[in-house]
Amino acid sequence: MNKQHAQHQIWRKLGLLSIVMVLLLLAACGSKDNSTTNDESNAQQQEQTTEQTTEQPAAEQPGATVYPLTLKDDSGTEITLDKAPARIVTLAPSETEIAFAIGAGDSVVGVDEYSNYPEQANAIDKVGDTTTNIEKVTALQPDLILASVTMNTQAIEQLRALKLNVYATEPKTYDAVIEKIKNIGVLLDKQQGAADVADRMSQVKADIESKVASADKPSVLVEFSPGWTVGKGEFMDELLTLAGGTNVAQGNGWYEFDSEQIVKSNPQVIVYSSWYEEPNAILEGINARPAWKVIDAVKNNRLVEVPQDPLSRVGPRLAEGLQSLAKAIHPELFQ
Repeated sequence: MNKQHAQHQIWRKLGLLSIVMVLLLLAACGSKDNSTTNDESNAQQQEQTTEQTTEQPAAEQPGATVYPLTLKDDSGTEITLDKAPARIVTLAPSETEIAFAIGAGDSVVGVDEYSNYPEQANAIDKVGDTTTNIEKVTALQPDLILASVTMNTQAIEQLRALKLNVYATEPKTYDAVIEKIKNIGVLLDKQQGAADVADRMSQVKADIESKVASADKPSVLVEFSPGWTVGKGEFMDELLTLAGGTNVAQGNGWYEFDSEQIVKSNPQVIVYSSWYEEPNAILEGINARPAWKVIDAVKNNRLVEVPQDPLSRVGPRLAEGLQSLAKAIHPELFQ
């Protein structure tokens, strides 16, 4: 599979990422942890950039957003909203899922072709796939466009040139995804909905960390697209660690692995993503590599399929992706 084809297939599932977008999608700038101090007024919280926000205690109820509101996104660009957005366009599946999860689904008027969750997203006007249809987006007259820094680079530039508000993100860790959701909650005046999602995601992470804390850390290969894995600096690598595994991928970012190097690394578990058609092309590829028969994961039948979308989309369902990884690596702890 050549690089361009691999990227297209990944984007199909992550729409990603998502990740899916393989390197392009997931090779973006990392977002930084943001939070909001207890003593600050609600208006002061809004004026801070996403890079300066401090986490509020769980007991404190989020207030309403005060407009005008200025926030800086992961591309380093500040946007200012005069009022809560009534018309939202999302250019990546993760952004679509966030909008619906925090209670802003009724305001979404346009989505990308790969936004397939929740079910309501399928009925919304489509604005393109890996290439955004700028004319369709502008025709929808959006107050706010939610995008991925890496996946939607060209579209972001074009839309900003038209003076449209684009909030672009590229989180590199699980906690950064949580902060991203909270910041979008502020933008959309859906802070309570965002807080509920953030609390659930944080609880899932805490529960898994507690369960795997004293367990062995088996060596694991994650193959999310045929011949592709993920190394240092990306959220999926961190997910693997949080799930109680040790990543055999020693490279950086999303890359096409060397099969001989995987044999030398000898992973105890191979986790592969579900695919958009049967038979699963990833599993077919694993079984077609004769040299891999000596790998412990293959010999011991520790080849585990996990759902791709939750694993690869940097939105609310990343918690489910983390759970699926943990169960694949430590089935004995998650009966």
